[in-house]
Amino acid sequence: MLWMTGAKSRRILGASMVPSSNKERIRHMQQNTTTDPVETMDSSGREARDVLTEILRHGARQMLATAIENEVDEYIAASAHHRDAASHHLVVRNGHMPPRSILTGLGPVEVKRPRVNDKRFDTDGNRIRFTSKILPPYLRRTKAIDELVPWLYLKGISTGDFPEALQALLGPDADGLSATNICRLKRIWEAEWKDWSHRDLTDKRYVYVWADGIHFNIRLEDEANRKQCILVLMGATADGRKELIGITEGYRESEQSWLELLRSLQARGLTEDPALAVADGALGFWAAARKVWPTMHEQRCWVHKTGNVLNNLPKSIQPKAKAMLHEIWQAATKADADVAFDLFVETFRAKYPKAVECLTKDRDVLLAFYDFPAEHWIHLRTTNPIESTFATVRLRHRRTKGSGSRTACLTMVFKLVRAAEKRWRRLNGSALLPEVIRGVRFVDGIKELAA
Repeated sequence: MLWMTGAKSRRILGASMVPSSNKERIRHMQQNTTTDPVETMDSSGREARDVLTEILRHGARQMLATAIENEVDEYIAASAHHRDAASHHLVVRNGHMPPRSILTGLGPVEVKRPRVNDKRFDTDGNRIRFTSKILPPYLRRTKAIDELVPWLYLKGISTGDFPEALQALLGPDADGLSATNICRLKRIWEAEWKDWSHRDLTDKRYVYVWADGIHFNIRLEDEANRKQCILVLMGATADGRKELIGITEGYRESEQSWLELLRSLQARGLTEDPALAVADGALGFWAAARKVWPTMHEQRCWVHKTGNVLNNLPKSIQPKAKAMLHEIWQAATKADADVAFDLFVETFRAKYPKAVECLTKDRDVLLAFYDFPAEHWIHLRTTNPIESTFATVRLRHRRTKGSGSRTACLTMVFKLVRAAEKRWRRLNGSALLPEVIRGVRFVDGIKELAA
């Protein structure tokens, strides 16, 4: 995976701010990447790197060739009983296809796929053809490279500078993506997002959902349309897997925008109400969700609420207040949380009534998580599943001062989140989710035993 964060991203991008112009960004990557033979390396170093790269490419080529050969052998063996009237095999090998180059993280790797002659016909009279799952017919880049492209786009690299940027990251032989190919890829991603946004959800059931509105700046729009809000909805399935449910452009974070998204999900088969939804209290999401999911319980995000409360306090008081807020939502029982809650109110009500009012108006929905399994609390007290995913996207977007168009921004964010989705871990205590679905009662996170 080439969507890098933390130490890996710092190793490639450096600790300093990414330069503003495309040429400067590319030079910056060349100076900080460990995969490019930069000029500071002496001739022996370049030679060693080239030899190592060739060894790795050769190994990758051999492994890929072996895997494809095995795939073909298994296909032919599974069809060995199919014979014609003369007892000849209907599925046989027939040499190799012409070699082609696949762009990988090591640069281009040349591969040849065995040719299969399949003389069988399906029930509709069409000729059956062998298609490799490892090496599809038109594959020219590995998935990691396709995930690198939206990453570079969000870094502000223009379409025309992609080949040079890829050479900076992958080596001088990485010339597989022209400006025309990039434009074509962006159109494909837009089509993918549209298809994904109309997928059937009949068999889906989400026990918990997290909602948030993510704001971006669109560089090439006029002042009135420069701000873009992308609505994001994530959910946890009955087996504990986290999935992206919906992502679309909304007008600010209005009730109407959220209502359109939720009703679209409902129309496509998502008819079961989630047991609990987690979001910031300021969203229009809540008004919309109550109309679409009337049996849903509500949980306000403690991270957002903490920030809102602290904004109403002087900086000198904030560390103490923050520690007291942590005492509330980290309490082992709801009774202990109520005690800590009351202490905060009594401590700050006289001098800072706005801060106290900000907290107390959502008291019940801030403590809703106590009615669910304790193993799930870490997932339910905040919108961190969304926030952690978008933290890097936001950082990259700020550095580039915004995407070029609203559609480009939406599709790039969609591709990055879908790539990140593969690494999302399951919920703790996933085995308890079926009990939540059945309506089993939990008190202070512990299942209540029948009398």
